[in-house]
Amino acid sequence: MGGNILELQNLSAWYSEGKNVLSGFSLQLRPHEVVGLIGLNGAGKTTFLKTLSGLHEGFRCDGVYLNGQSASFRDRGFKLSRYTVFAEDNSFQYFTFREYLSYAAAAYRQKLPDVSELVRGFHFEDYTGTLLKDLSTGSKKKAFLIAAFALKRPLLLLDEPVNGLDFQSTEYLYRLIAGYKEYGTVLFSSHILESITLTSDRVLVLEEGQIRRSFEGGEINAANIREALHDENEF
Repeated sequence: MGGNILELQNLSAWYSEGKNVLSGFSLQLRPHEVVGLIGLNGAGKTTFLKTLSGLHEGFRCDGVYLNGQSASFRDRGFKLSRYTVFAEDNSFQYFTFREYLSYAAAAYRQKLPDVSELVRGFHFEDYTGTLLKDLSTGSKKKAFLIAAFALKRPLLLLDEPVNGLDFQSTEYLYRLIAGYKEYGTVLFSSHILESITLTSDRVLVLEEGQIRRSFEGGEINAANIREALHDENEF
């Protein structure tokens, strides 16, 4: 598998049999890189991340390889290797952030991490003892992002991570994403062009359920991505 942290071969996913959202979807993720996934609304970004996170039932994949070894999205080893932050997440409503962090650390078989720097960076000091259900959309997003970056899993999956964040927190998030390569690989979806161009080592363009184009290095710019999406007005 050429040293990739993750390789997927010919993934299909659907909500209704015979109506695929993803079809013939294949990709490879390298260790210690940031990969941006972009596409127009309905392209399948969230469906893909839910499937990869073991939360979507309707799928078929010819091959899933984690660090060169055959795997399954629901394998214990695969689950321990990845952490996902979804665009919207209403789970653990009656946990405080501190309680959720303790639960997540135990689930990932880790010691409780020190999150003081992350809490300050996201200006979350006043909310660590608040029930998640009582947080605003942006503060709830911060809670899950803090846990994600604290747990430092080899594969970090982020679905529209900028949504709901204030300007300062967005800038801080960009720095965190860029620095995460020290620990592992980030795959994140976004419809915000800035987040893609500022942080990604590689950009994958999702169209009609498949990766149609990819860009690396100096190819990653607004003009190329807009052209690939065939819709300059989307951004």
